[in-house]
Amino acid sequence: MQVEFKHQQAAHCENGVASNLLKHQGIKISEPMVFGLGSGLFFVYLPFLKVNFSPAFSYRPMPGWIFKRMAKLLGIKFKRQKFNSPEKAQQTLDKNLTENIPTGLQVGVYGLSYFPEEYRFHFNAHNLVVYGKDDKQYQISDPVMQFPTSLTHKELEKVRFAKGALAPKGHLYYPIYIPEEINWEKAIKKAIKKNCRDMLAPVPIIGVNGMRMVAKNIKKWPKKIGVPKTNHYLGQLIRMQEEIGTGGGGFRFIYAAFLQEAAEILKNNKLKELSEEMTQIGDMWRDFAVQIARVYKKRSNQEDVYQYLSDKMLEIADREETFFKQLKKAV
Repeated sequence: MQVEFKHQQAAHCENGVASNLLKHQGIKISEPMVFGLGSGLFFVYLPFLKVNFSPAFSYRPMPGWIFKRMAKLLGIKFKRQKFNSPEKAQQTLDKNLTENIPTGLQVGVYGLSYFPEEYRFHFNAHNLVVYGKDDKQYQISDPVMQFPTSLTHKELEKVRFAKGALAPKGHLYYPIYIPEEINWEKAIKKAIKKNCRDMLAPVPIIGVNGMRMVAKNIKKWPKKIGVPKTNHYLGQLIRMQEEIGTGGGGFRFIYAAFLQEAAEILKNNKLKELSEEMTQIGDMWRDFAVQIARVYKKRSNQEDVYQYLSDKMLEIADREETFFKQLKKAV
């Protein structure tokens, strides 16, 4: 059983699966457009929630939200199913393949045998597409991989029923309704306004205000909790930025690409200018990550380094606040 399916690599699994599944249905939609329509830029700081013995930081909405928001704006309907039984989950997937339906799956990363060992960790919200099967293995289009790959029947069952937070429970999904016409202009404007509201929210732990709260805490943490613990917190901050999906830095570059596409569709040159600004902001996030990595590895020669990092993050927050205010006006 094998579906004619075109694999295309992407920067982030959720965007990539959505883009590839919809392209299979004849909708030309890029990864940046999926991300932008899903209002994917975000920041939240949850000091009361511990992840890996550190406060929770996130540069994106909850897993699945980008996909759902994009589909809702475009009027596309997906069928989603979860299962208590691995046997039932496999039967449903196999039935889709016999009906030539490439199927998106939510899986755990740790059991993906085709991932390099250093990239396997306990995260259960990775996305991929299954498009074929033979007696021994399933054909896999994982958008973060350069080429299609495969998993044995046993390996696929293991990752579909990985245990822990966000357990996938055999979760599968595929499009069942595509509208004849899509109002791209209306969808893009709505998505941009939503992202501006999120990032400019008058809540201390969300958006640019959340960034400022973290920045102010960075200079307080060494005295309050000690240097080793502070460095651990900083390590978690850039891990969420650079290693979990594309995180904070990479997402800024994807959003900049979305604004370039949006500028053409809306015939709005201001969006093209703001695309360049967001690329520069992405560079600032990447430089910030490098500085933290030096501190974490004890290779920094920067004087009063925690004050320096605090100032840098405050600078990024100010730049993003200005950016989103301008973006809101532009649409």
